[in-house]
Amino acid sequence: MYTSYNAFTRILIIITKLSPAQKKLLRIVIDILIAFFSVWLAFSLRFESMHHPVGKQWIIYILAPTIAIPLFISSGLYSVVYRFNGFPGFIAILKAVTLYFIVFSCVLFSLNLSEVPRSISILQPLLFLCIIFGSRVFIRYWFSSNNIFKQNGLTRESLLIYGSGSNGIELINAIICHSNYELAGFIDDDKIFDGQIINGIKVYKPDEILEVIQLKKVKNILVAASSLPRLRRSEIIEKLQSYAVNIRLLPSLEELAEGKVTISDIKKVEIEDLLGRDPIPASDEISQQSITGKVVMVTGAGGSIGNELCFQLLYLQPSKLLLIDNSEYSLFKLQQGLEQYSTCSNIRTVLVPLLCDVTDENRVVNIFRVFQPSIIYHAAAYKHVPMVEHNIAAGIYNNVYGTLTLVQAALRHNVQKFILVSTDKAVRPTNIMGASKRLCEMILQAFAAEPETTTKFSMVRFGNVLGSSGSVVPLFREQIKHGGPLTITHKEITRYFMTIPEAAHLVIQAGAMSVGGEVYLLDMGQPIKIIDLARRMVTLSGLTVRDHLNPQGDIEIEITGLRSGEKLYEELLIGNNPESTPNPCIFKANDTFIPWPELKVELTNLINSIQSHDINHIKEILKKLISEYKTSTLITDHIHKEEECVIKEKTIVRYQINGNSSLPQVFKSH
Repeated sequence: MYTSYNAFTRILIIITKLSPAQKKLLRIVIDILIAFFSVWLAFSLRFESMHHPVGKQWIIYILAPTIAIPLFISSGLYSVVYRFNGFPGFIAILKAVTLYFIVFSCVLFSLNLSEVPRSISILQPLLFLCIIFGSRVFIRYWFSSNNIFKQNGLTRESLLIYGSGSNGIELINAIICHSNYELAGFIDDDKIFDGQIINGIKVYKPDEILEVIQLKKVKNILVAASSLPRLRRSEIIEKLQSYAVNIRLLPSLEELAEGKVTISDIKKVEIEDLLGRDPIPASDEISQQSITGKVVMVTGAGGSIGNELCFQLLYLQPSKLLLIDNSEYSLFKLQQGLEQYSTCSNIRTVLVPLLCDVTDENRVVNIFRVFQPSIIYHAAAYKHVPMVEHNIAAGIYNNVYGTLTLVQAALRHNVQKFILVSTDKAVRPTNIMGASKRLCEMILQAFAAEPETTTKFSMVRFGNVLGSSGSVVPLFREQIKHGGPLTITHKEITRYFMTIPEAAHLVIQAGAMSVGGEVYLLDMGQPIKIIDLARRMVTLSGLTVRDHLNPQGDIEIEITGLRSGEKLYEELLIGNNPESTPNPCIFKANDTFIPWPELKVELTNLINSIQSHDINHIKEILKKLISEYKTSTLITDHIHKEEECVIKEKTIVRYQINGNSSLPQVFKSH
């Protein structure tokens, strides 16, 4: 019997590899045989003996498939994949067989065959329906069982679904038919479901999870909670992290229906799912009024924030979208993605990719002159703190002079709105990158306060963006991928986090609300300890942290010490009195600034110091302009350090040539 079982399984596997036309022909042949068999069985039951057709009884054997097959073809029954047949598929079969019954009965009564009992007109369609149903159910069951996948060399992983609501229940069929997974049960904390059976799957209580995991060798828990608030979803995931299983998220029914994902896109829980704060609500109506039909420019378009900004702005359908970036490859990839999205969404916005360094004044002026942008989103900047700390002159020049160049071009060409993408590192900065961004804010504030200014300048300040290039999350993912260790600079270091789409929403909405000179910031919830973030990412990867409590763990967390210019925590406010806005998640700061005539003089001095690469003077000017700026006396700029080394070596050589044995104290200290 086991041999015949395996043989049948192999036959089914061969059938799945047939072409669609071959499968359709096979289904028709099977239904013809079922029609013949149902006629024979009807006669046999009616006469209570094995039937041997005689005379005009043969007409019924020919009549049944002759009526059934054309009706089934026109009803679309042969376009259905039997192994994925669900309730709607069986309703379609019922309708087709009901129509067959009506036609078959009418023809049989009109022929008035004396050898054929009239009860055959009812008995045969009923038997036909039962056998058709049975064959479809059998095929569906066989394909959804483990056996066919095991015979085909595939292994199905056992899993639990947390949540027996509509998402979990409706996705059962998709999961059962997916070759990688076998459902072991539901988990639900609603007592109304305790011990219940849903579509043959048992619902367990949360305190039974460990027992079920061990008994059924569960490797995955899928959280069907996409409709829950992020805080509640975060709590559920936190509970599940204590079990040695992979935690994944089920896509929502809406995502499946819209074709955004398939069941194959069951995804790992990302750190974004544990923020414990719901996403910022979008206000498309306000944004559309500001964007639709306008010429919009995005600088730094190829970066993480700029990229997302472009996609969200394209959805709002500006007349032209100017994509500014100095990276050819980033600009090329962005253009490809936007064009594909534009085609799929039937958006007619003109996309204009422009290679440009924002510090290139001539190039910037020509772009403004030709395209006459109405709105500018300025996201171009050097943002990596240690990198800018090692390249001080280049970092200040790109961030500050690039912003100044764009602002002056915007004023000259009557741009309606200019929105600067800033950072929480601009608040009481301790590093060059943060100081440069605060200075960029002050430039916009100074111009916004000038009486003749018509452009509405505003700034958007937010914390770390999850997944952006150079941020901690991609770094941790890469370190986990290579087996660790995960490197963090201090046990107590904390940061605010938000997602890239949230950041882009905030920038667009703030720009729409702007009347000039505002610094907008986001209510980002509670800051997160980086060491907690590291532990969560290790756990979500199905691994364990190696420490003194668990020396056999998989990934070690290494403390490397604070880097130059790095703070233990970041802030969003310089003052203490933020104002509310129409969006409850967005606030407005009131920060002091330096009037433009005074700022202009200092900026000229700053640019001169950059050109002469006088790092000490650059830092002095920053301290003078930004009273909150606190910096170390240690200068880590690579060129500055190399120059010091060269000067030291030359001095040593000169003293040796002159026969001097004692060096100046400054060199001895080195």
